[in-house]
Amino acid sequence: MSTFALPDLGEGLQEAEIVSWHVAEGDHVVVDQPLASVETEKAVVEIPSPQAGYIARLLARPGQRVKVGAPLLAFEVGRHVETGTVVGELATPPPSVPCAEEGREGGAGVPVGRPVTPGKVRASPAVRALAHARGVDLGRVWPTGPDGTITSADVEAATADGAAETATRPLLGARKTMALNMARAWREVAHATLYDYADVGNWSGRQDVTTRLIGAIVAGCSAEPMLNASFDAVSSSLHANAVIDLALAVDSPGGLFAPVLRDVGSSQPQEWRRQIDAVKQGVRDRSLAPADLRGATITLSNFGTIAGEHAALIVMPPQVAILGAGRLACGAHEPALRRTLPLSLTFDHRAVTGGEAARFLRAVIADLERPA
Repeated sequence: MSTFALPDLGEGLQEAEIVSWHVAEGDHVVVDQPLASVETEKAVVEIPSPQAGYIARLLARPGQRVKVGAPLLAFEVGRHVETGTVVGELATPPPSVPCAEEGREGGAGVPVGRPVTPGKVRASPAVRALAHARGVDLGRVWPTGPDGTITSADVEAATADGAAETATRPLLGARKTMALNMARAWREVAHATLYDYADVGNWSGRQDVTTRLIGAIVAGCSAEPMLNASFDAVSSSLHANAVIDLALAVDSPGGLFAPVLRDVGSSQPQEWRRQIDAVKQGVRDRSLAPADLRGATITLSNFGTIAGEHAALIVMPPQVAILGAGRLACGAHEPALRRTLPLSLTFDHRAVTGGEAARFLRAVIADLERPA
């Protein structure tokens, strides 16, 4: 056998998590045929085959994290033993028809009597991503689509059955990455938070609150560039960033994503909105590349669209600040009730002084309080 190792995925990435295999032991593959989907830095990418041949062994399981250079699978070497089947296919007995009397096996709700064969799992990338987010093993899902294809409804059904079996699941994919990153940030960063309100009673008509917040962050960084800096804990040094690459916290069933809007200081609200819509779609269909999630210099969390007034947020190093916006509400501001936007600025007190943070927040508030 000859082994194939996880190739260099670029951008300094050191490991990836196996999302799902697109091949099984005994399959015949051709050059560039997708072998597996892997997740790294919250982006799902496919690993193509470097050669044609037969798969002898799969050396990693779904959910397992594999380092770059570690073996993924083994190819057969030498003449392949013929079995009388079509080349590259394994004999598969016809599926049995599930009966009401048979009930269901434990696990992902596979009907009793389903043939267990090492053939390919047929599912679209979107269905595979859904199964990964739900923690469902596609190899144990009963397919109802054409030609034995697993549909999203099949995954949802398996999710419901699996939830009845157990309420405990290991963290996988984006949720595991989130857990690791948040734990590291909590250990490394000296978090401090300022709370305030912006009086936005002068806004007229319907407002795009997120783009207003982006404009306010640009104003804040202009007033206090240190909030857009990167901190190197090893050398205890600050790097002043020439551009504002803004990470936008996006909530999803698969976990927290923070795609990056590039150089927002040099573009206009219409371009910000275009980028926002594009990255949100990328989160939904899991099409973001690793580069789309790296290199942020500051973060915005507009959590008030869901609930909450203020929050003590987490700064992701080497960034030094994250601005959070709470739920818009009417507050008591003399001489009348005024519409206010709660703001929470969390910063790394190793790199940013309280005065710098306060001046940044003052500039943010002044920009938000400009009439629309």
